[in-house]
Amino acid sequence: MVLHKKTVSFVALFLLLLVISSNYVLYHSSFGLQSLPGNFNGVVVGSILDLSLVAPLLFLAWQRKFSLKYFIVLMATGLIAARFIIPSEYLASFQSVMWLGVGIEGLLILFELSLLFMLVKNVPPILRRIKSSSLPLLFSFSRAVNEKFPKQPFIHVLCSEMLMFYYAFGTWKKQPSTEENTFTLYKRSSFVTFQIMIIHAIVIETLGLHWLLHNTSMTLSIVLLILNIYSIIFFIGDIQALRLNPLRVEEDRIYISFGLAKRMEISFKDIEEIIEDAHILQQKVPNTTIEFIARDFETVHPDLLLTLKSPVEATLFMGIKKKYQQVAIRVDDPHAFKKIVKERLEKNKQNM
Repeated sequence: MVLHKKTVSFVALFLLLLVISSNYVLYHSSFGLQSLPGNFNGVVVGSILDLSLVAPLLFLAWQRKFSLKYFIVLMATGLIAARFIIPSEYLASFQSVMWLGVGIEGLLILFELSLLFMLVKNVPPILRRIKSSSLPLLFSFSRAVNEKFPKQPFIHVLCSEMLMFYYAFGTWKKQPSTEENTFTLYKRSSFVTFQIMIIHAIVIETLGLHWLLHNTSMTLSIVLLILNIYSIIFFIGDIQALRLNPLRVEEDRIYISFGLAKRMEISFKDIEEIIEDAHILQQKVPNTTIEFIARDFETVHPDLLLTLKSPVEATLFMGIKKKYQQVAIRVDDPHAFKKIVKERLEKNKQNM
């Protein structure tokens, strides 16, 4: 079943890229232009349907995320993309359809701006809620936002970006917690060093590509520059979030995060079993398992595997939610971590 889902996603992505690239080649290559018939309206209609219906459906199949609102957004995006892919002289008879996409996107932007205004209005109570909480910031901030905006994906994405900028620029004077019930996840690896190497590589690539492209395609040069700057900010924020948010074991639950990429709150009452068998831990991890493991150039395995009674939700990058059945964890002090987890688990079982 897992293999089937992976295959469907791969095929959908392949077909999506094929649809977009074939339509681009059709209007922007000598071969494609020569193949256009004298009456090209039928071909243009086909391209519009490809970009506004077929491509969105393939994108949803690739992401395995189906919702009417998401589909409408993708349709509008496809119509706007058609304005850039199909030359304007071919779109003379279809301007009303093209403006429909712009109108839908405009309405959605106004709606998102209203949500942004609501977020700004609620910043003071959210900050008060965070300051009164004893939870790690990644969790207290997320919980405070969820209380105010429980079903607003745009707000969650925006707040995820706010966390990234906060950790990248506002945490340099802060020190990580050294309490007995906290455990770091990265010191047994070269993960942070590897991240710094990536930042250096992006800086060098940015300088080189910007110099090569600024005379030939200024627009592409600026887009790549913005994307690379964003990537650098993300990696810096990710390193800081990893340093300042060690795994925390409370009386009734575990708060675990791995930088900005993923975080999870695990209640001891939801844990079915703790697996420490080396043979099992060295096996390939299935898709139903989330990993909190600092990886670098060496092959490493988790210190323990928590099997849950039922799938528990984790928060991934950009506020995406996904449920997992198992949690693979590797910490810098595995003996102390295993001891405290077993003690708390046993204590919670006795209290149930």
